[in-house]
Amino acid sequence: MQKDDKYIMMTETPINVLIPKIAIPTIISMLITSIYNMADTFFVSQIGTSAAGAVGVDFSLMAMIQAIGFTIAMGSGNFISRSLGRKDRKIAEQVSATGFFTSLFLGLLLAIFGLANIDKLVVFLGATETIAPYAKDYGRYILIGAPYMCGSFVLNVVLRSQGNAVKSMIGITAGGVLNIILDPILIFGFNMGISGAAIATIISQFISFIILLIQTNCIEGSIKIKFSNINFSFKMYKEIFRTGLPTFYRQGLASAATVFLNVAASPYGDPAVAAVSIVTRIVMFIYSALIGFGQGYMPAAGFNYGAKKYDRVLEAFWFSGKVAIRVLLVLAIIFFIFAPQVITVFRREDLEVIMIASRTLRFQCLVLPLHAFSVIINMTFQSLGLGMKATIASSARQGIFFIPCILILPKIFGLTGVQISQAVADVFTFILSIALMVGVLKTLKEKVEGMKTPTTPKFR
Repeated sequence: MQKDDKYIMMTETPINVLIPKIAIPTIISMLITSIYNMADTFFVSQIGTSAAGAVGVDFSLMAMIQAIGFTIAMGSGNFISRSLGRKDRKIAEQVSATGFFTSLFLGLLLAIFGLANIDKLVVFLGATETIAPYAKDYGRYILIGAPYMCGSFVLNVVLRSQGNAVKSMIGITAGGVLNIILDPILIFGFNMGISGAAIATIISQFISFIILLIQTNCIEGSIKIKFSNINFSFKMYKEIFRTGLPTFYRQGLASAATVFLNVAASPYGDPAVAAVSIVTRIVMFIYSALIGFGQGYMPAAGFNYGAKKYDRVLEAFWFSGKVAIRVLLVLAIIFFIFAPQVITVFRREDLEVIMIASRTLRFQCLVLPLHAFSVIINMTFQSLGLGMKATIASSARQGIFFIPCILILPKIFGLTGVQISQAVADVFTFILSIALMVGVLKTLKEKVEGMKTPTTPKFR
C-alpha cells in the first residue's frame, strides 16, 4: 500500500470499519502473546502445585520485560501515528529506529542484572521455599530472552501504527503456535521440567522477533528500521516517554501488583499462590483481548488527531467503548458461571486450588465489564499525547488502588481479602477514569464545533 493510500485509509475509512480492520489482527496478536503464558501455566501445572506457583512468581518478571518493551513500543507507536497523520515521514523513521535499538539495550540491562541476582530476585518476587527452585529454573531462561522480547514489542507496534496489523499478527502468531508445540515436547518428552517451558518460550519469542524484523524491513512503503536513523536527542526521548511512560507505570505496577499478590497469598500455602497465579493468567488472557482491541483503536485515534479530524476521534472513542463493554459483559457471565470448570483445566488434582481460584475468578468477573471504558479512556490519553492524565489512569488499577487494597484487605478479611482486592481496585479505577475523561471529551467537542463549516453535519 502506497503512503497516500495509507493516509486515506486511516483518515477516511468509516470508523466502524477501520477499527475492526486494525483491531482484529491486533486482538489475535495479543491473545497469542497471552497464550505464551497460558500454555506454560497449563503444562507446568501438570508437574505440581509448587511448579504452578513458580510460573505465577515469574509472571511478575515477564511483566517487567513487558513494561520495558511496551513503554518504548507504545510511546514510539503513538509518536509514529501522529507524525504520519501530519505526513512527517522522516520523524516517523527516526522514532522507529530510536525506539527499537533503545528497547534492545534496556532489555539487555535487565537480563544482566536479573541473572546476576537470580536467587534474591525470585524470593523478592514472592517465592516460598518450595517454589523458589522452580522459579529460578524458569526465570533464568526468560531473562536470557529479555532483549529480543523487548525488541519484538517495538516491531509489533511500529507495524501496527502504520496500519499493518495483519503483518504484525503473523509474527506473533507463528511464535505462539510454536510455543504450544514445544512446551509438551521439552517439558515431558525431553524431561526438562519447568526449564523446558521457559526454553520453549524464549525460542518461540526469538522466532517471532525474526519474522517481525524481516516484515518491518521488507514491506513496500513501510518504515524501515535503520541504525542510521537513530536520533538520541532529548526531544526525541521526551516525546517517546511522554506517552510511553503511562504504559511503563501500568506494566511496571502489574509486576509490582503480582509480587504483592504472591506475598499476600503465601501465608495460606502453595495452593493459594498457585490459585492466584492461575486466575491472574486467565484474567490477563481476557484482558489481552481488550488491550488488543484498544491498540487497534489507538492508531485510528492518534492518526486522526494528528490530521485534525477531531470528529473521527470522538466517533472512534464511543464506538470502541461500546463494543468493548458488550464483549466483556458476555465474557464475564461465561467465566463466572463456569469458573470451577475453567480452573480444573489447569489443576485438576488439587481441590483446594480449584476452590480458592474459582472464588477469586468470580469476584473479578463481577467487575470485568468496567475494564472496557477504563482501558479505552487510558488509551485515548496516550493517543492524544495527554501524558499526565495517561500516567494517572495507568497507575490506578494496579498501583494507586490495588496496592493499598492488597496490603489492607487481607489483614481484615484473611484469604477473602486477597481474593477481592483486585475487584475492589477495579471499581475505584473506573470511577477515576470517568472523572479524568470528562474534560477531554468537552475539549474534543469544542474542537469539532470550531472546525465546522455550514455544510458539515453536526456531530452527535
